[in-house]
Amino acid sequence: MPSDPELDLNGTGHCASFHLRRTARAVTRAYDAALLETGIRSTQFTILVGIAKNQPVPIGALADVLIIDPTTLTRSLHRLQKEGLITISNRSTMRQRFLAITDKGARALARSLPAWRKAHEQLVSTIGLEQWNDLRSELEELARTVAAFDELSSMSPDKVSPPANRQTPASPRT
Repeated sequence: MPSDPELDLNGTGHCASFHLRRTARAVTRAYDAALLETGIRSTQFTILVGIAKNQPVPIGALADVLIIDPTTLTRSLHRLQKEGLITISNRSTMRQRFLAITDKGARALARSLPAWRKAHEQLVSTIGLEQWNDLRSELEELARTVAAFDELSSMSPDKVSPPANRQTPASPRT
């Protein structure tokens, strides 16, 4: 099918969203394959680890850590609750709901950790420890930068002021 001469796709090959989502899908596919026999998907594993490390944790706090929309997270949480892997509290006086891992959830997480560790070690050994550490740091910084940008973008223009002494992705490292 010939391309539309009116459609200017110049620069789209450098799209951060495309490249990051493609990479995320490839990594997710690898971890899902490694975790297949454990009965836990990599997305569930990530949520369970996030809860286990911080329990009891408010849903909003977990959403912030995972940088995921609370509504999307809530759908995943209900599946985990239905499977008996987590508990979701009733709303507290502060109108928060707290998450905790059940005994069944802890056993599922413990059963999946060896497969996760093996997959993670394979990934790190494939790309190299130094490159992995650099990449992980860069991804963390990118996540913080984009999350801060999103937060600033959602504010009214009169309330937005640039963060002091904040390096942008384009600024050189010192």
